[in-house]
Amino acid sequence: MTTRIGVITFPGSLDDGDAQRAIRLAGAEPVALWHGSHDLEGVDALVLPGGFSYGDYLRAGAIAALAPIMAEVKDAAAAGMPILGICNGFQMLVEAHLLPGGLIRNAHQQFIRRDQRLRVENATTAWTSHFEAGQEITIPLKNADGGYICSTETLARIEGEGLIAFRYVGVNPNGSLDDIAGLTNERGNVVGLMPHPEHAVEPGFGPNTPEAMRSGVDGLAFFTSAVAAVVGAAA
Repeated sequence: MTTRIGVITFPGSLDDGDAQRAIRLAGAEPVALWHGSHDLEGVDALVLPGGFSYGDYLRAGAIAALAPIMAEVKDAAAAGMPILGICNGFQMLVEAHLLPGGLIRNAHQQFIRRDQRLRVENATTAWTSHFEAGQEITIPLKNADGGYICSTETLARIEGEGLIAFRYVGVNPNGSLDDIAGLTNERGNVVGLMPHPEHAVEPGFGPNTPEAMRSGVDGLAFFTSAVAAVVGAAA
């Protein structure tokens, strides 16, 4: 049975089509979902894609976190469904309190776009099981509001409980606390990160590597991990 992964489009989503393509390349079926719906259409996993929902008014992701479909997203998260928030989607997850902390304007107050090295800190989640802990990967990054913040108490908790999924390596591009690039929840089914794995899934269109220009496909493992998690849960 084919794994069906929903991609929710919000007003201002830019990377929903890219996420759908990444899902196809991982061997799953993408299902387009609409922010104003209350129907997840029986999908097995969800992606909240990148973009600038509602123009980032109020705070990035804050208005989208109140969209009608987010009630179903919260219920699905509580039930253990794999959910990935990418960039703006990560901002939605923290605004919806599905992940801790918050995301603010980049420290240098400028939009940034770069191929970013990351270290995988937690390889036990539904979206990271095809990596190894400590593995370094390269994933494109593009954001203006990617500075991760949280309280001292929250930082101690997420550090102690292994909830930091990814850290920036080589350079901290946006001033994120403790080089945090992505998080997971305690259960490991909800993951959010600022870089864009859907832009590193196909040779010829990804980051440069020592082997060839634009040949990086480190992002594909996010989506194959989710497929494996769904198949494993159904077995």
